[in-house]
Amino acid sequence: MKKSFTKTILFAAFLFAVALAGTSCSKKDATVVTVPDLTTMDVVTAESGTIAYAGGLFNGTTDISLSSYGVCYSSTNQTPTTGDPKTKDTVLQYAYTTKITGLTPKTTYYARAYAVNSGGTGYGKVVQFTTADGTTSTRGTVSTLAGNASADFVDGLGGAALFDSPQGITVGADGNIYVADSFNSAIRKVTTAGDVTTLSGNGAIGYVDGPIATAQFYAPQSLVTDASGNIYVADYGNNNIRKITPAGVVSTFAGSGDAGYTDGTGTKATFNSPRGLAIDGSGNIFVADMGNNLIRKITPAGVVTTFAGSRGASYLDNATATNATFNKPNGIAIDASNNIYVAEALNHTIRKITPAGVVTTFTGGNKQIALLGGPSAIAFDKNWNLFIADQNGRILEITKDKVLKLVAGNGTTGFADGVGTAGIFNSLQGITVDASNNVYVADYYNNRIRKIVLP
Repeated sequence: MKKSFTKTILFAAFLFAVALAGTSCSKKDATVVTVPDLTTMDVVTAESGTIAYAGGLFNGTTDISLSSYGVCYSSTNQTPTTGDPKTKDTVLQYAYTTKITGLTPKTTYYARAYAVNSGGTGYGKVVQFTTADGTTSTRGTVSTLAGNASADFVDGLGGAALFDSPQGITVGADGNIYVADSFNSAIRKVTTAGDVTTLSGNGAIGYVDGPIATAQFYAPQSLVTDASGNIYVADYGNNNIRKITPAGVVSTFAGSGDAGYTDGTGTKATFNSPRGLAIDGSGNIFVADMGNNLIRKITPAGVVTTFAGSRGASYLDNATATNATFNKPNGIAIDASNNIYVAEALNHTIRKITPAGVVTTFTGGNKQIALLGGPSAIAFDKNWNLFIADQNGRILEITKDKVLKLVAGNGTTGFADGVGTAGIFNSLQGITVDASNNVYVADYYNNRIRKIVLP
C-alpha cells in the first residue's frame, strides 16, 4: 500500500512537471512582437526645393529586432508605404532624424515615419508638405541700431551708447526695444531711433527689489513683456525671475535666489541659471531653465511646475514630456497653437513640445550639424514665421509653411553691416521681431544691437 502511494505521488509530480513544461512552452510560443508605434516629426524643407528634413519618434520601447526604419514619401500616394521612396536611418535612442534628397521644387509630398520588425511594419501619421520653388529669397538688410565695439555702460544715441555683452532682447507693448545688458547687470531701453536709456540696474552686480532706480540684477539673460506692459526678466545670476511693472517697481516673481530645483509658488520655487523666457496668451511664462536642463512653467499667480525634461543633460525626444531630455536649453518661443519651441545650441536643434507634452525634434539635430550651428534664441513674428539667432553668425527663418531660409550672415565671425551674407555678426544671443516685421538681434561680442529690415 505504501509502495503504491509513493508511486502515485511520483507519478503526480511527473505529470505536474510535464504540465509546467507545457505551460512554459506555450507561453514562449505565444509571445507576440508588437508592431512599432511611431510619431512622424515635422517636415522642414530647404529653399532649393530639393531637400527636406524629417524624422520619427518611437512612442514605446524600441524593439532590438528592428530591421529598418526611416521616412517613406511620395508625391502621388497620399498614404506612402515602404514600397515608395524612403530613407533608412540609425535610431538616436527613441527618435531619429533624416534628410530627404532629390525632391522636385514646388511639389506637394506626403511623408510618414516607418519602422519594420518581425511583427510587421508600423507607420506614423502622414504629414503633407510642399517644397519651395527653388528661388533664393532676397536677404535682409543689416544695420547697427545702437552700440559700438567698446564694452561699457553709457546711455546715448546710436553708436554713442555702450553695452557690455547684451544677451536677451524683446519688443515691449510700447513699441520700444528692451535689452538684457548682461555684464552691466542692467535692463536697457532702446527706441526705434536708437536712443538708449537705462530702465533699471546701475552696472553693479546685486539682488535688490524696489524702485527701478535702485533695483539690482545679476547678469540678466532674457526678457518678455505681457499685455499690461509688465516686463519679466530671467535673472541668470540670481536664479530667479524678476518683474518690472509699468509703475517702475521691481519685484521677485518666482525663485528663491538659490540655485536648485524645486517646484512651488513664488519664492518657494528654485531655478538654476534661467536663460530663456516666453509668454503665452493666458499669461503663463515658460522658462528655459538652463542649469536644470528643464522647461518650467509659471502661472500668472506665480505657481512654478516642471513642464518638460528630466534634468539629464542629453538629447532624447519622447512621447512623455518629463521623460524627454535637453542639454542646456537656451531659447524658447510659443506659437499660436501653444506649441513650445526650444533652441538648444549644444544639441544643434530646435525642439517642439506639444500642449499634450510630446517632445520631438522640429529641425536640426546632431546628424544635421550643417543645418543649425548653435541656435541660441528664437522668436515668432506676427505671421508665425520663426526666426533663429544662430551663434555661427547667421539669422535664419523657418516660414509658417516650414521652408528654411537664410536672412542674413554667412557663418563667419566679425562685424559688418550690409545686405544678406554681407552682414556679419559675432555670437548672436537674442532675437525679437516688431509689429512691422523688423528683426532685432543682440550681437553679444560686438556689443551692439543690430536691426535687419526684411524685403
